[in-house]
Amino acid sequence: MEKTEKEKMLAGELYLAADSELVADRKLARGLTRVYNTTSESEAERRTQILTELFAKVGPNVEIDPPFHCDYGSNIYIGDKFYMNFGCVILDCNKVEIGENVLCGPYVQIYAAYHPTSPADRLTGKELAAPVKIGNNVWIGGGAIICPGVTIGDYTTIGAGSVVVKDIPANVVAVGNPCRIIRHLS
Repeated sequence: MEKTEKEKMLAGELYLAADSELVADRKLARGLTRVYNTTSESEAERRTQILTELFAKVGPNVEIDPPFHCDYGSNIYIGDKFYMNFGCVILDCNKVEIGENVLCGPYVQIYAAYHPTSPADRLTGKELAAPVKIGNNVWIGGGAIICPGVTIGDYTTIGAGSVVVKDIPANVVAVGNPCRIIRHLS
């Protein structure tokens, strides 16, 4: 039996994002994020309810300051005590796992989605996606970009404005474009 475009997307294969199932899933996510983004700080219970409907997994004590945007939401798994500041984006065309006690500064961008580098493949309209995993007790500074296929280890700090293009191990401070380790933590 042939794979659906959604199955191809989640398997990291070329897929058509214009597929009707994927378009419907994105519309649902955009509707939920639109409602989320209109809530106020006094509506914590409503925000939690929306995130529970939007994400695959939401730990307790999760706070995301609007505006927030994502592609599907259903591929996002978030642990306990997660905080994401204003203006963040998660392109969850593949699984995005975020551990416990993770802090994200404003305008952090997490991308599981990407486009083929081959012009011929791009012209087909097909896209690609690779999973992203962020460990426990991680701090990601404002404006950082986490690229597709990246894993960030536990207890790591990613400096503001960094572009993370490859895996970063546990217990380090990493900064820059491309992001590189500048210090090991004890």
